Amino acid sequence: MRRMRVAGLCGAAVMAAVGGMAVAPAAGAVSAPEAVLAYHGSAAMSGGRVAVRFTPYRLGTGAAADSSVTVRLRWSAPLADRQALPDRCARAGERIVMCRIGALDADGVGEPVGLRVRLRGAPSEVLVEFDTVRSGGAAGVDRGNDQQRVLVLDTGDSYHF
Repeated sequence: MRRMRVAGLCGAAVMAAVGGMAVAPAAGAVSAPEAVLAYHGSAAMSGGRVAVRFTPYRLGTGAAADSSVTVRLRWSAPLADRQALPDRCARAGERIVMCRIGALDADGVGEPVGLRVRLRGAPSEVLVEFDTVRSGGAAGVDRGNDQQRVLVLDTGDSYHF
């Protein structure tokens, strides 16, 4: 089977980890570098069913990624009404699935997340966008650091990011 690679947009995350992004301080607070999260894995689609498997990575030694960190997966096509998702994942809209990743140590690797979703109809492609949501829905200071996009074609091939 032919394997194709689609690069996730994680170059910015690596650059930010090396360059040390700073969190905007509150009045009188001392700023600290922000932890950057990246996701590496694969996705495959066949007949409107998409299998995604990824592992979260914390890059750098910035502010701790606490237990309330979640990855949001946004799909360019609507999800089918009924889904069987893993315990750590929940549907959050017509095109959104949220998966809890929990706390990660500095330069740590999280537990792999695997899920299968059914799309409404049978599109020939789907764009999956990953981004990190911290406690209370807050995003990181530099939104480009923890966002990735993966285009998955209905070929049955695995696309790595």
